[in-house]
Amino acid sequence: MLSPGRARPTPDAGENAVFRGRALPWVFLLPSLLILAVFIYLPALQTLRLAAYRANVILGTEQFVGLANFAELLSSPAYRQVALQTLVFTVLTVTFGLLLSLGLAWLASRPVRGASTYRLLLIYPYALSPAIAGTLWLFLFNPEIGVVNALLGELFGVRPRWLDTPVLAFGLVTLAAIWKGLAYNIVFYLASIQNLPGDVMEAAEIDGATPAQVFWRVAFPLLSPITFFLVFTNIIAALFDSFALTDILTRGGPYTGNAGATTFLVYQLYQDGFVNFKTGAAAAQAALMLALVAFVTWMQFRLGERRVHYGS
Repeated sequence: MLSPGRARPTPDAGENAVFRGRALPWVFLLPSLLILAVFIYLPALQTLRLAAYRANVILGTEQFVGLANFAELLSSPAYRQVALQTLVFTVLTVTFGLLLSLGLAWLASRPVRGASTYRLLLIYPYALSPAIAGTLWLFLFNPEIGVVNALLGELFGVRPRWLDTPVLAFGLVTLAAIWKGLAYNIVFYLASIQNLPGDVMEAAEIDGATPAQVFWRVAFPLLSPITFFLVFTNIIAALFDSFALTDILTRGGPYTGNAGATTFLVYQLYQDGFVNFKTGAAAAQAALMLALVAFVTWMQFRLGERRVHYGS
């Protein structure tokens, strides 16, 4: 029994927060659903439809070909070369990008004078758009007026043709992609390192573990959740965010074999769709890339529960 002078406790507002009617939640969701439908779902369905047609954009005609666009792509030597180059590019950028980011984040987390300045300089490239980053690398490695060739010419008497040699061009785009993704990875790694349990690290040091053992045996397993997340985000970035760097630095060239040495899947899609106006082939490539992203996402959820340690 409550005394007359004591106020009756009121229930938590969150416990009784319910919608008055079944239509009200859909009213709140309607703006988001409309935006998703107009800019994502409908274009995706249209892309899947175009993949089954061979269209002439100039004449405005379409011819139903079924799965012929997919068959031509998968049997094309040029497309297979592009797919292989994309695979090598993705493996290199993800592997070396994460290793370098983890090492720099670990060093930046140490208690040294001016640590905040070092961290700011490491994170700064994240503020640059891929187009600006590509322009910077273009000026640095321009064979004629680039700063890098000027230094190499003065010191060693060599001026490599970075943009004209297939191996050098591929390496240049890969290095630019790794550099562009460093800041994004460092932000996540730095935040995770700063939240590592200090008592566990100190216990390992007291037990006689070397700094390398503390890092690989203690810190790295505790960083596995963020590493797992960054692996898949970097894979998606390598598949799609390489377009601006490739377009500004090499435009997919130089030509080697059946395709350009730096032509990746997303750039091949752009060339077929917006340069050669092969809308059916471009739509088929978009559908294949959509399936690839779906597979990567499925692998992320499937492996996340088995290979990642989320304990403290």
